Amino acid sequence: MPLRRPILIRPQAWLLLAVAGPLCAQTPAPLSAPPQNLVSLTASATTEVAKDQMTVVFSLSKEGADAGAVQAQLKQALDAALNEARKVTKPVQLEVQTGNFSLMPRYSPKGGITGWIGSAELMIEGRDMPGIAQLTGRINTMTIARVSFALSREAREKVESEVTAQAIARYRGKAEQISRQFGFGSYVVREVQVSSNDAAPGGYQPMLRSQMAKVGDESLPTEAGKASVTATVSGSVQMQK
Repeated sequence: MPLRRPILIRPQAWLLLAVAGPLCAQTPAPLSAPPQNLVSLTASATTEVAKDQMTVVFSLSKEGADAGAVQAQLKQALDAALNEARKVTKPVQLEVQTGNFSLMPRYSPKGGITGWIGSAELMIEGRDMPGIAQLTGRINTMTIARVSFALSREAREKVESEVTAQAIARYRGKAEQISRQFGFGSYVVREVQVSSNDAAPGGYQPMLRSQMAKVGDESLPTEAGKASVTATVSGSVQMQK
């Protein structure tokens, strides 16, 4: 009968077995259970506030055969309007700045330059609406291109703070009411987003040429209207016993 040879296990093999054994015995950690009794909610609040900022844009167009002459005419008219506006400028209340100033060639059907067309803009804006309206009647070298009304940054921030507080209060009230209707005694806010915006339809008022001609030396009639500021709160709450 043949003799059996003893089985030799090297020390490195014992080390591998010792390390591999516990790893094979490990079990994956249980996954955490998803949160229960969640409900998504949205609440908003809106308020209207009078627009307190006015913007008037003046424009002028000139054309001619000589580019230098067209540019000089535009500059002369713009300088005259600027000098008139600077007499009454006040920080925040009535401010003036120049806008677009362009000079472009006019081409014939064959491609040659037949003349030049230029345009210039002047913008006046601020919170002194009566002062701006009176100033428009004294600027006679340019015509009114458009008029717009808006809510100033300071007024918007103040209103946003108030309307956001209203939206949050409505959100909390809705969360408490729904929790009680489902038979829960309280709730915990899981996540929430707060946003706000102001909508001012009709703020831009283009001026017709007939209206421009009627302004003359008289003040521009104005009606600023109101802007609607809305705050929205959305998110989810977890109802609790």
